[in-house]
Amino acid sequence: MKWYNNLYVGCRAGRRRHKIIKKAIRNKPQLGVYFITLPVNENNSLEIYPSYVLLQKHYQKSNLTVVGIGEGREEALDVMEQIIMDCYRKTGQFLVRKMIEKE
Repeated sequence: MKWYNNLYVGCRAGRRRHKIIKKAIRNKPQLGVYFITLPVNENNSLEIYPSYVLLQKHYQKSNLTVVGIGEGREEALDVMEQIIMDCYRKTGQFLVRKMIEKE
């Protein structure tokens, strides 16, 4: 798993940002934490995963890039919306992967 340098973090997750990242790197389970990643499928903009899903071997071997963190599904959706709107403001398009990879 790779981490985006300018990681988007929700308000509640922001207080525990470093702990959440440390636990994710150490493959520790975290209830209520969601990671927003660049999509596996090129046709999608972003994907949301509960943190416990990324503990599976399949996801640990994959090369996902985490671009956002939310504590709770609603906050994760808000963070996802923020990422997409920032992308549109910067590029005039909804091509999040291109924006992230340029930075």
